[in-house]
Amino acid sequence: MDAGGRAPTVGALGDAGAVAEKYAWIKQHDTKFPIDSMCRLMQVSRSAYYVWLHRAQTTIETDDIELTAIIQGLFKKSRATYGTRRLQKSLLNRDRAVSRRRIGRLMREADLVCKTKRKFKATTNSKHDQPIAPNHLDRQFTVNQPNQAYAGDITTIPTQEGWLYLAVVIDLYSRQVVGWSMAEHMRTKLVNDALLMAIWKRKPGEDLLWHSDRSSQYASESHRALLKQHGIRQSMSRKGNCWDTQNKMLLNVRPNLTRAGIDLIVFVLTCRLGTGVLRYSPELLLVT
Repeated sequence: MDAGGRAPTVGALGDAGAVAEKYAWIKQHDTKFPIDSMCRLMQVSRSAYYVWLHRAQTTIETDDIELTAIIQGLFKKSRATYGTRRLQKSLLNRDRAVSRRRIGRLMREADLVCKTKRKFKATTNSKHDQPIAPNHLDRQFTVNQPNQAYAGDITTIPTQEGWLYLAVVIDLYSRQVVGWSMAEHMRTKLVNDALLMAIWKRKPGEDLLWHSDRSSQYASESHRALLKQHGIRQSMSRKGNCWDTQNKMLLNVRPNLTRAGIDLIVFVLTCRLGTGVLRYSPELLLVT
């Protein structure tokens, strides 16, 4: 369009352009110039242009329906965690190049809403009057043989019905989970059950070192009695360094739950049913 707002001449576009290209040009400029004037300029039938336009819109709508079905499948497979960025990447892996804007529009039309990350749930409460064990491990996370040093911690799992709590025991030699327990609470029984699983499965000797943070569950009288019963030496992180255990060993535990493909509702059911969770243990936490 020139400075006076007039439509360009046919020569500027090239008279030999295909009819479909002329229609596309008219569509591109339909907010700037009258349709009748552009059809006369391009020497095409106005009625034929509208037939083409309707056909093009029908094609887009059909493609939207097909694309929405694919997006719904990917969204369901992700358990409602995929947004436009990851959906775009997944579609590209299927040789479908789609803009994030279009994906967002189709998600809104299909009422697909991502689950947002929940606020951090604290699992460490070191404000108590229970005895604190020395830090015998002293950040020496590499050991020479199995059953020489275990480390434990509690992590959270968000579900649609609230939080679940997972206590794990890791052998520092193999970095594998050797015991675990899951419940809807963070009482001492949670960590005791996890350690008892490790003791039952691995039968460590009395020289085992057991490292954790300073939370009340690990400092409780019940937990200390369990350690004494099995001749296990207790070690706790320095004050303000609960990440000694979490950063080094436990950050990859909870993602394993997602990779195993266990749905959120299963966490609630297995927690309440108790024994039901055992059949998921090989994929869930790779207990060795």
